[in-house]
Amino acid sequence: MSRYILKRLLQMIPIVIGVSVIVFLLLSLSPGDPAKMILGLNAKEEELSMMREQLGLNDPIPVQYFHYMKNVLVGDFGTSYSTKQSVIEMIGVRLPPTLILSFGSLLTILIVAIPLGIALAVKQNSHFDNIMRVVSLFFAAMPGFWIGILMIILFSVRLGWLPANGFDKPSAMIMPIICSSIAGWAVNSRITRASMLDVIRQDYIRTARAKGLKESVVIRKHALKNALLPTITSVGMAVGGCFGGSVIMEMLFGINGMGKMMIDALRQKDIPTIMAGVIITSVIIAVANLLTDLAYSYVDPRIRSMYAKRRTLRKEVAGSGSN
Repeated sequence: MSRYILKRLLQMIPIVIGVSVIVFLLLSLSPGDPAKMILGLNAKEEELSMMREQLGLNDPIPVQYFHYMKNVLVGDFGTSYSTKQSVIEMIGVRLPPTLILSFGSLLTILIVAIPLGIALAVKQNSHFDNIMRVVSLFFAAMPGFWIGILMIILFSVRLGWLPANGFDKPSAMIMPIICSSIAGWAVNSRITRASMLDVIRQDYIRTARAKGLKESVVIRKHALKNALLPTITSVGMAVGGCFGGSVIMEMLFGINGMGKMMIDALRQKDIPTIMAGVIITSVIIAVANLLTDLAYSYVDPRIRSMYAKRRTLRKEVAGSGSN
């Protein structure tokens, strides 16, 4: 397994580089002059030329990318064109709210979707099952920003229970996390329900019930792990959705996070800030996908045995080759 983890970590490197190359190329070819954004529209042409030379904008795009990535490898993401601040310092301030929002949403999805999906499968075709299926379908189809607007009107404007913006205290985190996760738990509860129904129809579940085991024991010890496999895959894919959705939530609730920083940087073609945001986000999503694969192998012993068989086969092939 350790060899598999190392292999996946090495596979992350070309993925992150590929993403950074594409984004850097698109930013370099897009209209707009960073020198004018730094010096202002009233700057003289001589000043603009000096600034372009200082930023290395006169070099070919591959050379610009090489110099940029060389600095990134030593932890230098450059200076923001618009704010004149160090990009790494900006990220240090903006990243924590986005991580709290994204992984808080992911945790909410897990806490709500899995127990709800199991309960719906166990109570199949009951009034509770029918009502919750309609409710989950409704929330899955409802845009998160629209739910956020309704929650602001109800809980902030009308009732005054929760703050409408900011992210500086626990009460301010409730509405953004709920809005960001509500579609995720609606979808994943349906996936868990369908997977659990498929598992509890299997012969080994019937055998466990025939032995007189309690239903809770049958579900917890025999059905749950196999039923979670599709849910783990879906939740792993939801990591990117949580980060993407955080952009809308940060704009809606006035949260100074990475999403809002990226939107402001895109408006001003702030290349160092955009590149830093893209690289860090791609690394986080790649690590989250790796953790998803590890969770998948933990839940399903067949995957672990498959890696063990491959390792044994390689040793046998190497041994026969040496003979």
